[in-house]
Amino acid sequence: MTNSAFPLTRRALIGATAALGACPATLLARTAGGLIAGTYANENGPGLVPLTRGRQGWSAGAPVATIRNASFGVRSAATGVRYLLDEQSRGMLGVYTDGLDKLAAASTLGADPCHAALSADGRRLAVANYSSGSVALFALDRAGRPMGEARLLQHEGSGPDRARQAGPHAHWVGFTAGGSQLHAVDLGADAVFLHRLGAGGAVDTSIAYRTEAGAGPRHLARHPRLPIAYLVTELANTVTVLRAHADGRFTALATLSTLPRDFRGASAGAHIAVNAAGTRLYISNRGHDSIAVFAIQRDGRLALLQHAGCGGHWPRLFLLREADGELLVANERSGNIARLPLGRDGRLGAAAKGVALPGVVFLSA
Repeated sequence: MTNSAFPLTRRALIGATAALGACPATLLARTAGGLIAGTYANENGPGLVPLTRGRQGWSAGAPVATIRNASFGVRSAATGVRYLLDEQSRGMLGVYTDGLDKLAAASTLGADPCHAALSADGRRLAVANYSSGSVALFALDRAGRPMGEARLLQHEGSGPDRARQAGPHAHWVGFTAGGSQLHAVDLGADAVFLHRLGAGGAVDTSIAYRTEAGAGPRHLARHPRLPIAYLVTELANTVTVLRAHADGRFTALATLSTLPRDFRGASAGAHIAVNAAGTRLYISNRGHDSIAVFAIQRDGRLALLQHAGCGGHWPRLFLLREADGELLVANERSGNIARLPLGRDGRLGAAAKGVALPGVVFLSA
């Protein structure tokens, strides 16, 4: 199913707003043990917002108005350094301490960066530039700062949906455990690209997997133990179980819908995550406004368990917090962070509307 009924060209809507800026060191005290939420300025988002949890649940603190359009970010477990993306036509990467003091800024060499990944050794950072259909590959020093300008890896390709797939649109990046392979999911090209990273900066690019034409792949998640990955498509609303090969290629084992069989409206697959035990898979459906929950079988294949209401409209990204028995959902268009109870069996309970936050698109510890 395609999604022509929905105005999904969100990156074209991101206006020229304040770039990632410096932040007060006092934010460290406000985010310690809490979360951060990124918002879109054109949707009345106030900036980067610290979230704290109390007896009455989660609450929003004072926003950092100088950090705008932070649609995604990653944090180094080794150094605590945070890498936040500024999703605009001239994409920027902001590098911060764990307390959000600014360390550096660098161009992503493309438009509308929307996803990032760190290599396991913390010495490389990859960024997906959506509108440019490219990947920026940064070399990092031991302190986690970029060493000069990024290397640009340009995708090529298109798909049959001319409104969404006129050219390549990189949407997700991820390194293999050894760090010598970088995968990039491209919605516009209907492909998962494989960038093999060799000695001396050499990069060999090929196709690791090609989806059905018009499927519009968006995000990928790896199983924690099995040589299996799961690919969610935005335009076709499906999840494909992939066999991961040592050479970086994927082959499909099965494809399932992320939507109920009787649903006939427009929807778009979004975020995907696997639990720590590798027994449950979660996918957000924008339009149907649900979280699809799948049981992961011993061989990695999937069986649908439930569709849980997301507690709002347009669930862009969610945060699986198993230790606290909850799943938090960034509902972009309804402007709220809903909380869904997470049972021991991996099923989700009824959503509470939670924190009101206009334009919320990103959540992170």
